[in-house]
Amino acid sequence: MSLVTVPFYQKRHKHFDQSYRNVQTRYLLDEYAAKKRTSSRSSSQKSLSQKSSSQRASDRGSFAATTCSICAKRVSTAQEEEEEHEKKRRRVALSWWSHGVRVACRHRASLTRHTAASHGALTSACFPGQVEDKLAGDRHSYLERMRRAPEILVRLRSHTVWERMSVKLCFTVQGFPTPVVQWYKDGSLICQAGEPGKYRIESKYGVHTLEINRANFDDTATYSAVATNGYGQVSTNAAVVVRRFHGDEEPFRSVGLPIGLPPSSVLPYMHFDVQFLEKFGVTFRREGETVTLKCTLLVTPELKRVQPRAEWYRDDVLVKESRWAKMFFGEGQASLSFSHLNKDDEGLYTLRIVSRGGVSEHSAFLFVRDADPLVTGAPGAPMDLQCHDANRDYVIVTWKPPNTTTESPVIGYFIDRCEVGTDNWVQCNDAPVKICKYPVTGLFEGRSYVFRVRAVNSAGISRPSRVSEAVAALDPVDLRRLQAVHLEGDKEIVIYQDDLEGDVQVPGPPTNVHVSEISRTYVVLSWDPPAPRGKEPLMYFIEKSVVGSGSWQRVNAQTAVRSPRYAVFDLAEGKPYVFRVLSANKHGLSEPSEITAPIQAQDTIAVPSAPGRVLASRNTRTSVVVQWDRPKHEEDLLGYYVDCCVAGSNAWEPCNHKPIGYNRFVVHGLTTGEQYVFRVKAVNAMGMSENSQESDVIKVQAALTVPSHPYGVTLLNCDGHSMTLGWKVPR
Repeated sequence: MSLVTVPFYQKRHKHFDQSYRNVQTRYLLDEYAAKKRTSSRSSSQKSLSQKSSSQRASDRGSFAATTCSICAKRVSTAQEEEEEHEKKRRRVALSWWSHGVRVACRHRASLTRHTAASHGALTSACFPGQVEDKLAGDRHSYLERMRRAPEILVRLRSHTVWERMSVKLCFTVQGFPTPVVQWYKDGSLICQAGEPGKYRIESKYGVHTLEINRANFDDTATYSAVATNGYGQVSTNAAVVVRRFHGDEEPFRSVGLPIGLPPSSVLPYMHFDVQFLEKFGVTFRREGETVTLKCTLLVTPELKRVQPRAEWYRDDVLVKESRWAKMFFGEGQASLSFSHLNKDDEGLYTLRIVSRGGVSEHSAFLFVRDADPLVTGAPGAPMDLQCHDANRDYVIVTWKPPNTTTESPVIGYFIDRCEVGTDNWVQCNDAPVKICKYPVTGLFEGRSYVFRVRAVNSAGISRPSRVSEAVAALDPVDLRRLQAVHLEGDKEIVIYQDDLEGDVQVPGPPTNVHVSEISRTYVVLSWDPPAPRGKEPLMYFIEKSVVGSGSWQRVNAQTAVRSPRYAVFDLAEGKPYVFRVLSANKHGLSEPSEITAPIQAQDTIAVPSAPGRVLASRNTRTSVVVQWDRPKHEEDLLGYYVDCCVAGSNAWEPCNHKPIGYNRFVVHGLTTGEQYVFRVKAVNAMGMSENSQESDVIKVQAALTVPSHPYGVTLLNCDGHSMTLGWKVPR
């Protein structure tokens, strides 16, 4: 019985060559075959010697009568010595063969321990046929262990190249048997014969290469490589973007641009499939808190260096990173974080993922309530502070008023300014300003300032608004007269254009003096500098006169005005005024300008009227949709405030804390099953309107389910002039 059990289907596979065997094993087997041949020859010689010895014995028997006893003794001794020598030689050969087989068995056992454990080790009693079967079975099991599915070691990488350049895509794959690799362009198999010379495909030592010669704009695509063998299949893909350059643009210099540049230029050529796995919902926060709006995405294909563009919008206005807002996009996430919330941050936030395949978006509302007031009953902080028409010594500041649902009405505002780089806040106005706009004067030319606003009511002063963006006190006219020539590095030469200065000493009078803004408390005058103006710095003096008085009074006797705009305060209510402007430099004072038309200080806009009918409808288990008619007089509207109240009570609460610019609003955070009524107020720079009429009482519960679409649309009849269609009702 064989000591090694080999399956029958392995015994019949004798076609393997012997090259896989170990050198020492092959040597032992060769020696064993030689010894076998030697032993067969020795056995045949022994039989012949036995026959000859028996013949000689008979001859000796017949010759014994004539030979002596001494000769017979010598012959027997020689025969015994020859037999002893033959036995010794056979013992040595047998011991050597046994030792060789044991060495071979130990060596094979060290190489294939688990095979020896399952099939048994060769011993000194193995027969030659069993050795060959054993080695053939080991080779087959070794090949079985080597076989595995393809595995990609180095994946494809995306490339962005210019037209008429070559691009090479490489990846490395391993597997046994050797995988077969096929290349695809946007899912279509690449055929070298279809476009001779266009593609070059190579495979060396597991490294597979696709080279695209003289790429053109049509080669922009997603390229995939698929490796397949009998045990599995793997694939890798990469994007190739071929850019066109125009005019004098040099492509080879542009290729060396930093990798960190935004990939927006390549996005229109890429197709991504975007799925939202987790979405941010309606969020409620308070001023001063932090919040992060985050979505988890599944972007296909997943490319590290080329991704779709993520954009955040608040009320359809693109949000940019600032000291308060930080954005992140990558690793399957898109987030927008606020480190210090203000009511400016309230609104409908939309995340849009933009690619060649289209736009995927998600929206939800962020509510930001007022922080606790510093004084009980004080109003909330103003919001949305903006700076306009900045000049050398003044700037116009605007803002939006807070909602005063539970507080007393706002009677005015205080405006504060602070020079950038300091913490010294200076109040700009002594008395509260009733309109949400104020020209701040007294700025120093060339310095930068930030501003804030505080609201005032009968209970006290509110918290300050969010600080505005820094604005420089410079005249835009002077900025337009500066021409910068950029040199290498960060150096530049600034050239001052003096074509209009002329060779004059005393300047001429200003021209085009007119009123650019009128309110009840001030008038803003604007004019054009004289031409020619001279090379010396200019100053302006403004004079006013009550119509019919015949006398002129200088407005800025103590302060020289350097910018061609000025806000005139302290005008008597109901009296018309005329104005004129003079220019001056170190050489003298010009003649007065032409006199303006009579101007009377008054508000040009009025408080808006109340909105019309308010209609509330069901939405979800915690929200209601509120719609209303616009007011009849909606001059310069800033938006609307919506209030809600539990039916039967008079405890009104604000639904939004920042004016919304449309006449429809979804009120969230309501109690399911409770009954509510709603009202709306219109807002502009002069203040808030009266409250609208209250809506009908509505119970908060989910709306009826929206029906599904009809189906089974069928053409029933067609007579050449008309068609009759039929369909099935929605499921």
